[in-house]
Amino acid sequence: MPVLHSVIHKIDKKPDGNPAVLFLGGAEQVESQARDDLMSQFNESYNATAGKGWGFFHAESGAYPLSGWLDKYLSGSSDFLAFSTIGVEHLTKLMEESNLTTGGHALFCHYLQGMTDYLIIALVQETEAVTMTEELSLMTVRRLDLDHIRLAARINLSEWKNNPASKQYVSFLKAKKGRRVTEYFRDFIGVQEGVDGPGETRTLLKAFSDFIESEDLGEESAREKTNTLVSYATAQAKLGEPITLGELSELIDEDQPKSFYDFIKSKDYGLSETLPTDKKTLNKFRRFTGRSEGLSISFEQHLLGSKIEFDAAGGTLMLRGLPTQLTNQLKRAAA
Repeated sequence: MPVLHSVIHKIDKKPDGNPAVLFLGGAEQVESQARDDLMSQFNESYNATAGKGWGFFHAESGAYPLSGWLDKYLSGSSDFLAFSTIGVEHLTKLMEESNLTTGGHALFCHYLQGMTDYLIIALVQETEAVTMTEELSLMTVRRLDLDHIRLAARINLSEWKNNPASKQYVSFLKAKKGRRVTEYFRDFIGVQEGVDGPGETRTLLKAFSDFIESEDLGEESAREKTNTLVSYATAQAKLGEPITLGELSELIDEDQPKSFYDFIKSKDYGLSETLPTDKKTLNKFRRFTGRSEGLSISFEQHLLGSKIEFDAAGGTLMLRGLPTQLTNQLKRAAA
């Protein structure tokens, strides 16, 4: 993950009502192992954080100027330090106007992952940690708290420039609490939500369940394909990369690599060629299986409460929407 440019500024904003004080970084962070480790740890933490939104830039305007400044940097009209400086000055102004007390270290970093350019902008807090000195004495030190990132956005610069019609080249954290804080940071980035990550993931899982049902696969084969989907989606989420339908289809069935892809397109689920992975939704997707005395049952967790109800006290399942093939067999047997 080569780091091309990185700058850290500091906004000192306390809850005492006094104006925010901005301390500008006078130069880019020099190349070092510490800098690279910081960005690696940040990305790992950002990718693992649940509750993200995906979107695209508002049209550049006085209310949303960041994309214009970013475009000037990418075109060579300004350098990265100048871009980050005007950006953090605008962030400080919005913080003051919103009357919010969340200061911190403003991190700007342009890096490469594979062949893709990314820009990270985040406001990182400090926390205390205990370390050991060479004299074996304990000492309290301040460190950047990368375990609890609340305000951050990642812009896929390559996607923005090469596919301007995309609705998902910006990802950003969505806090469960402190909505006003999240909104002012989104306004600073100038991003509008374009893709419903949890909804897209649920639709993909529904399409996959329909596909498995239509193929009339055996229990072992269905479980294997389910594990393939979950493993692929989890790996993409860990890398911060979207799911690609064509790639997923090839992994699900190597002998017929387009079968799942063609199934999705023929049924018109409305899924994009690429879609973000919502880890929270994905983590709920698992397959329950059981076999006993000639009875074999297998179904996805998301069907509980809709097509399938479980009575824990009686140890029974109630099934709705039985497959047509099974229904016909039962009707013939009852005739």
